[in-house]
Amino acid sequence: MAATLRNVTTYDLKLAAPLAAGFVVFFVTPLVILLALSFQTDPQGGRFGLTQYVNFLGDSFSLGVLGSTLWLGVKVTALTLLLGYPVAWLHQRSPGWARGVIMLLVLLPLLTSVVVRTFAWVVILGRQGIVNASLLGLGLIDTPLKLLYTEGGVVMALAQVQMPLMVLPLITALSRIDPNLADASSVLGAGHWRTFRKVILPLSLPGIIAGCLLTYAAAITAFITQSLIGGGQMLFMPMYIYQQASTLQNWPFAAAISVIFLVAVLVVVSIFNVLGRLSRGYTNA
Repeated sequence: MAATLRNVTTYDLKLAAPLAAGFVVFFVTPLVILLALSFQTDPQGGRFGLTQYVNFLGDSFSLGVLGSTLWLGVKVTALTLLLGYPVAWLHQRSPGWARGVIMLLVLLPLLTSVVVRTFAWVVILGRQGIVNASLLGLGLIDTPLKLLYTEGGVVMALAQVQMPLMVLPLITALSRIDPNLADASSVLGAGHWRTFRKVILPLSLPGIIAGCLLTYAAAITAFITQSLIGGGQMLFMPMYIYQQASTLQNWPFAAAISVIFLVAVLVVVSIFNVLGRLSRGYTNA
């Protein structure tokens, strides 16, 4: 009987072979090829060295593009958190039917192509778009504002596109908070703001960290939205890589840029993971 139970509860590692093979073929192998390509010193691939990395790290323009991309992710994440937290809070405070409506509104953008949503923002932010037409109609401005092809427009568009990635983790985190804790805080004399700052916000930190991680990673790699809304006025890492690989046919340098960008994203993700572990320890204290 014991042998039978062991056979039922023990899984053969061979069952993971198809998944491992797919992981090697579609992830590890392309990554190794990309890494090897980045060490080529010229597009012809005659020699190998650190030339491409030296060229990038020694170029102030390239470093500026990397810094602008990482800073763009910070601004998009902050705006998404600022707008998404009230939505998640409203979801938790609403009755059952209203929760369903809010969840539908949060998930609805995911059912639409990101290209369609980005083109919608092109129409909204254009000189004859909804925003400028409304401001002109109200008499608040005399001439149309330049909203398209600006960093502010890119931040707004990315915040809307990535909003579900922030709201869903926040809803999950807030749903796990015992409502009696807020009631107990009120009974002890704390106001709504103090209860939120001392009880709700700390307990929702895991959701905040998870949402920020997802939003940040998606925002800085959003090639389509950055290209369509930013146009040719701004250059971020995804477009920089595309230009080097497709336009200039400098594949080794494009590969080196990709590796550096990957490392930078992994560093940021590691920071978020550390913050996530600290927040779990704080909430468990």
